[in-house]
Amino acid sequence: MITSMTGFASATHESESATTSVTVKSVNHRFLDVQLRVPATLAAAETALRAQIQQRLTRGRVEVTINVQARRTTTPLVELDEAFASRLGAAIDRARALGIVNGALAPGDLLRFPQALAVREAPAAAPEDEAAELKRGAEIALAAALDALESMRRREGDLLRADLEGRRTTLAGAIARVAAAAAQGNDVLKTRLHERVADLGAGLPLDPAAVAQEVVRFVARSDISEELVRFRAHLVHWTDLADGLEPCGRKLDFLLQEMNREVNTIGSKSEGLQVSPIIVDMKAELERMREQVQNVE
Repeated sequence: MITSMTGFASATHESESATTSVTVKSVNHRFLDVQLRVPATLAAAETALRAQIQQRLTRGRVEVTINVQARRTTTPLVELDEAFASRLGAAIDRARALGIVNGALAPGDLLRFPQALAVREAPAAAPEDEAAELKRGAEIALAAALDALESMRRREGDLLRADLEGRRTTLAGAIARVAAAAAQGNDVLKTRLHERVADLGAGLPLDPAAVAQEVVRFVARSDISEELVRFRAHLVHWTDLADGLEPCGRKLDFLLQEMNREVNTIGSKSEGLQVSPIIVDMKAELERMREQVQNVE
């Protein structure tokens, strides 16, 4: 499967406790290099989030930024300072006994004394529950962003595959022309060798069978049958990798190296003036394919 390593995506997850936003950017790289930035509230979840990324991607430099806007849900908490209220009640009783005040202490009277009642906000969830909720929100947002990133990388991968397939077809046609030109060059070489031997051996006794055998041996040095078979096998293997389900960027890169090696050998062994221009074109096409493959996951 041909998938690009270049892409960008973002996603947002809303929950009662927070708004979590994730942005993901990826470019080509030999291996998987994950750069993850998370706020302090997600520090404990960083390892799990990094593992989530590594499970989805195999190659590329991936920059992931996660932002969290927490919405703390609180409930009012009213606390009575019992010691102060007891001392206040005793003081009122004493004042009543002295005739300074009349009547009992009413609940509303406590509100006049800030020291008696304390009103504060308490979180609705325990800290560990809040951390778990933030982690779930980050995982959901990250999964959505990675889905969008993969979709974008696959769309670009389809364009790469179309371009590479066209070039693969060009190479298939070129190798067929090389085979025909090399065969024609070998025929010309055989004829030239026989003529040369005849000129050199004029007036000398020669064994025709021995001469023919030496000519065959010389021509065999220019035989490129094995190289042609291997190159065509590489073209078939290319299609298998491109049609497979696994990322194939590294394998395609290695395959291009092998194809280039075969082309170099064919160019050095082949006879015939028509072979060299084709070899030059093939090497240029392989180089263009190599540049494209650098962006394949």
